[in-house]
Amino acid sequence: MKMGVRSDWQGAVLVCGKCSKKVGGGFGASGKTGLAKALAKATGGGKRRKDPLGIVETKCLGICPKGAVVLVDTARPGEWLLIPAGTAIDDVVGQLRGRSG
Repeated sequence: MKMGVRSDWQGAVLVCGKCSKKVGGGFGASGKTGLAKALAKATGGGKRRKDPLGIVETKCLGICPKGAVVLVDTARPGEWLLIPAGTAIDDVVGQLRGRSG
């Protein structure tokens, strides 16, 4: 039995699934796409181990902001982001890249 599996992830982003559900999508060109899916499409990331960035939708993270989604960049686990519904995905990606340096 294997004890480990290689991954190409450079990092991971955790997205609160409960927040995403509460805002009813709110992201993407039509404003109906969930944050995790829109972020995966914009960054080339996803759940597969060969993606460059892991985008993982979690259960409730316990913050529960009104009209926003909680996002955790594993490069900076001590600083969680609150992303308001309707924020452009390019702005979210810019925040993640700006924070990982």
